Amino acid sequence: MSTATVDRVSLSPGTAYVDEQQEVTLAGAIEELVRLRFSIILTARWEAGENDDAERRAELRTELADLRALYFEQIDEIAMTFGVQQAMDAKDEVERNVIVPRSTGEPGKNDEFSI
Repeated sequence: MSTATVDRVSLSPGTAYVDEQQEVTLAGAIEELVRLRFSIILTARWEAGENDDAERRAELRTELADLRALYFEQIDEIAMTFGVQQAMDAKDEVERNVIVPRSTGEPGKNDEFSI
């Protein structure tokens, strides 16, 4: 009898809505992970650039450390909310697929990718 109750609950429209909302939320969490990864790559390039003075490079190093901390906090958040396997899959996918074009300029330069 309890099996029938579980089957009925898992097939109810409310359950489908909850599953759909969880997917949307997971997608949003992964999107934030993508944004952070992109920012980390871009900031690391700027920090490694030869054109900036030592003070600016130190600021970029600090920003890079903060971004990396946020990145790993986001992975932890995904793991706590959706499970460790989902978090590891998201991390692997993001690290495999997020790229920053070489043409992306350094900050302060006149191009469309400057921040």
